[in-house]
Amino acid sequence: MRHRMLGDVRVGAVGLGTMPLSIEGRPGEARAFATVHAALDAGVTLLDTADSYHPPGGDPGEGELLVARALAAYGGNTDDVLVATKGGRGRTADGGWTVDGRPEHLRRAARASARRLGGGAIGLYQLHKPDPGVPYAESLGAIRELLDAGTVRLAGISNVDTGQILLAREILGDRLVSVQNRYSPAVRESDPELRLCARLGLAFLPWSPLGGISRSSLDGASAQEEDPAFGAFHRVARARGVSPQRVALAWLLSRSATVLPIPGAGRPESARDSAGAADLELSAEELDALEGSLPVG
Repeated sequence: MRHRMLGDVRVGAVGLGTMPLSIEGRPGEARAFATVHAALDAGVTLLDTADSYHPPGGDPGEGELLVARALAAYGGNTDDVLVATKGGRGRTADGGWTVDGRPEHLRRAARASARRLGGGAIGLYQLHKPDPGVPYAESLGAIRELLDAGTVRLAGISNVDTGQILLAREILGDRLVSVQNRYSPAVRESDPELRLCARLGLAFLPWSPLGGISRSSLDGASAQEEDPAFGAFHRVARARGVSPQRVALAWLLSRSATVLPIPGAGRPESARDSAGAADLELSAEELDALEGSLPVG
């Protein structure tokens, strides 16, 4: 698998988002482990989780514990695996999501995440979402304290705009290495943030990167009928003999050398297919066709 950089850490160009393995509708532990192991076998070395990835009514950190157990059960070498987690969000009993950016909460949450992930420094700790009730600089100050204390090795932010990226860069300096925003062929509102990350040399981690690309059969016929806006992805996929999801991830990788998608997966087959995008090089003609087919916006 080709590689990209997260700060000074070299990781596979496609990561694995573990949220589907941790929240409602999650598979059993055996299949969850098999999915993580399939990703690792395919060259994935970035696993993304969060302390809020758990079913409604569950305990914070269930997703982190799952990742830790899956890594412990893996038969191969995991020394080069970077686990990224997030803090600053929670779940309600009815399945909703909360936000808590108070410095005292973030310090406490990060220490708990570190324990669940094995007790060492967290490889990448991401502020999950700005809290409208807390000045963003105060939340970032807590992340800086965690970096200074050695609880966290590298820092990232998520669900942010360009102004918040620049503020985080000012407060965290070069220990800020990544931005995780929603971005996909269907959702491109974060184009300004992607461009800023490219200029600053920050990794841009699209979450929900396959939005708009239906999970259809390889021939893509039904998906073209259901969502003609993305028919070009299916046409390229048929011509290449790969899935439209793999084409979508390859398109994302072409957007900038700092893009590092983290598609979720709930089955080993999906994890392997996504990982294959790292080595799918799209031609200029294919990229032009994909770009020209995208909805305006």
